[in-house]
Amino acid sequence: MPAKGKHRRPKSQRFTRSIAVAGTGGAALALPLMGATGAHAATPAAAVSTVPEKTAENVAQNVSEKTITAAPAAAQKSGTRTYAVRAGDYLSKIADDQNVTGGWKKLYSDNRAAVGSDPSLIHPGLKLTIGKKAATAATQSSGKSTQTTESKAAPTTESKTTQSADTASSSGYGLPVSGATVGTGYKVAGSMWSSGYHTGVDFVVPTGTTIKAIAAGTVVSAAYDGAYGNEVVIQHADGQYSQYAHMSQLSVSAGQTVTEGQQLGLSGATGNVTGPHLHFEIRTTPNYGSDVDPVAYLRSHGVAVG
Repeated sequence: MPAKGKHRRPKSQRFTRSIAVAGTGGAALALPLMGATGAHAATPAAAVSTVPEKTAENVAQNVSEKTITAAPAAAQKSGTRTYAVRAGDYLSKIADDQNVTGGWKKLYSDNRAAVGSDPSLIHPGLKLTIGKKAATAATQSSGKSTQTTESKAAPTTESKTTQSADTASSSGYGLPVSGATVGTGYKVAGSMWSSGYHTGVDFVVPTGTTIKAIAAGTVVSAAYDGAYGNEVVIQHADGQYSQYAHMSQLSVSAGQTVTEGQQLGLSGATGNVTGPHLHFEIRTTPNYGSDVDPVAYLRSHGVAVG
């Protein structure tokens, strides 16, 4: 019996320990498994709720960035640019220098609203659109041109009386520029002139000096004319014509009636020149080759020429 008791007791103790071990082992195994399962189950749930938010934010940022960068790209693709007319410019020269496809006619067509009806009459500071025609730019340029014309008209009208008082004589004639001296005189010989002599007189004035009509008359032409650059030709009541050449800016147009002392434009150095001055002629016709002595003509009308 004692032997059996001793034999049974160890079995009972082993059974108890094995249950405890099993219980402990089960707990040890269960707790980590439950913890791991919980952790793994929570992670996908968090991922599902977080990833769509980040994706939406990234997409929104990408779209915003692309939208911002798209504007400059679109502007570059348009190929348009603005050119400010400078002294001595004319449409064919600008078209050649700026490589305008279609030449000066295309340039004029795209900027007709800004230039006006006479393609040869452009002024320094005028904004021209080069490239694809932009209706808005043309409209704005037209508005600026109108404003410029209106703003110039008032000072010109107000200054007529003063200009006339300075240069007019009782016969209604005056000097084409105020306070200028004569440089190269009439009939001076030289191989640089196609006729072999100087067909007018040169008044030495800096660029930007106001050029005025010597008497009332009608503008026959106001345009760029080769070696003469920007010029104006006026027919007067006595049938003679006065010519004003190498101007940097024209303020009148063909067909316009002008009064003595009225501004015709600004002096410059356009055409075939070595420096800024006013080339002035008196002619019996509006054409080259019909010149007469301009100083003698002015003096015959009571104008003192220094």
